[in-house]
Amino acid sequence: MSARAIALKFLALSIATAAFPVLAQQAEPKPTCNHCSAVYVPKSELDGYNQRAIEHKLVDQQVRSVDLGKVQVGIGSIYRGKLGQATSLENQVAEAVAEHEQVSEVYYIIEGSATLLTGPDLVDAKPRPSTLKTVREQNGPGFSAASIKNPVVHELKAGDMVIIPAGTGHWFTKIDDHIRYVMVRLDPDKILPLKTEEQSLKYLASPYSPNQGNF
Repeated sequence: MSARAIALKFLALSIATAAFPVLAQQAEPKPTCNHCSAVYVPKSELDGYNQRAIEHKLVDQQVRSVDLGKVQVGIGSIYRGKLGQATSLENQVAEAVAEHEQVSEVYYIIEGSATLLTGPDLVDAKPRPSTLKTVREQNGPGFSAASIKNPVVHELKAGDMVIIPAGTGHWFTKIDDHIRYVMVRLDPDKILPLKTEEQSLKYLASPYSPNQGNF
């Protein structure tokens, strides 16, 4: 082998050796949540929230709120009792529509059935007071409204899921007996307080107080 060929082979090996560390470095994981731990919520804990809701007529309770790097994720436990047709005068609930400006929601229905209306065009919208527990601790600023213009109608039952983006109004107009669901809240602006397992278990173990928040 000539000296020129040996030199070229050596040069090629040198380039390949230098390139491999670069390729390996590029392939290293760079997750948006660096070394974050998984969060487990057992059924027994969710059942504890549901029992508390039934005993004390609570609707929405925050179970967890976790920082995942670029977004916070909350887990809510919701129980709603029977509700008649909201379009009839005797069952019309003023400002029954809810809309959240920054937090999106995902529902997974566990029990029951209901009619849910959704849509972005709110009728007689009013800002929700910043002093409300739900605004401060669960779903952030938004609006209440009397109804929704041209809504999409969803007939929910156990096993169904529905995704409600931030800015979309949502309105239960009928609940046949009750409806129970788990809610996943997506909070990209991190406006809501975090809630740990320790705080959750302490909340469940504490005596009920009408003025108690989620902690």
